[in-house]
Amino acid sequence: MNFVLRIGLGFDVHALVSGRSLVLGGVTLPHEFGLAGHSDADVLVHALMDAILGAMRAGDIGLYFPDTDPCYEGVSSLELLAFVAELMKTGGYTLVDADCVLALETPKVSPFRDQMRENMARALGVALDSIGLKATTTEGLGFEGRGEGVSARAVVLLECEQR
Repeated sequence: MNFVLRIGLGFDVHALVSGRSLVLGGVTLPHEFGLAGHSDADVLVHALMDAILGAMRAGDIGLYFPDTDPCYEGVSSLELLAFVAELMKTGGYTLVDADCVLALETPKVSPFRDQMRENMARALGVALDSIGLKATTTEGLGFEGRGEGVSARAVVLLECEQR
């Protein structure tokens, strides 16, 4: 049996605003601001979903979860990730590896890193060591450095049986 490897890259950005929770990787972090968005605005999970969909050549999260659909208002992005995992499985794809990066000045992510990885691995139905996660600051530069928003990047490697 021959297998094909596919790489996907995901990127997402959301603005920090008052009156919202800061949810990253399915974990609510203590912070005075949260991320603006239709769902829970979890940029980390959104970037990961787009990376998976990109590797599958299946569009992006806006195609599946439009921000004009009221049923996705406030929804947990981990629920959406589980849906993407089902699409992946149904399409014959297996996640080999994922690596993610968060860019934000505060709060510190390291105390929550393992729980974020566990949440994403569980939603995808993969082993914990298949999900990498790092966080970085931008040294005060750009919108992340000014505390105006958070960005996330994700890259995935999928495997599927050759068609």
